[in-house]
Amino acid sequence: MGFEAEFTSICKFKNEQELYEILEYGRGKLRKDGFRIFPTGQKAIAYTPDNQAVAIVLVTASIAEINFQGQEITQVELDLIRKLTDEESRVLTALAHEMYFGEQESKQD
Repeated sequence: MGFEAEFTSICKFKNEQELYEILEYGRGKLRKDGFRIFPTGQKAIAYTPDNQAVAIVLVTASIAEINFQGQEITQVELDLIRKLTDEESRVLTALAHEMYFGEQESKQD
């Protein structure tokens, strides 16, 4: 028996301006170095540069390309679904630290 999670992806902003645009205007773009996969139509949890969960976003477009400088980049267009409540943010931030970003505190044996 299995289950399907509502959120199967994370979207971490490394640029405060990109994060501001999505939170302020409801739409924005995210630029990542290298080729990345962001499935169009998928919901993701958006994280700040300091790994705090802030919102649920929808991936509306994902374009991987090699620019004129020969760099591999991926540009992702996002729509804001909604901002997270304080409690949701706290729980998802703690979960992400354990699953993706590494635990903040060392484990005690």
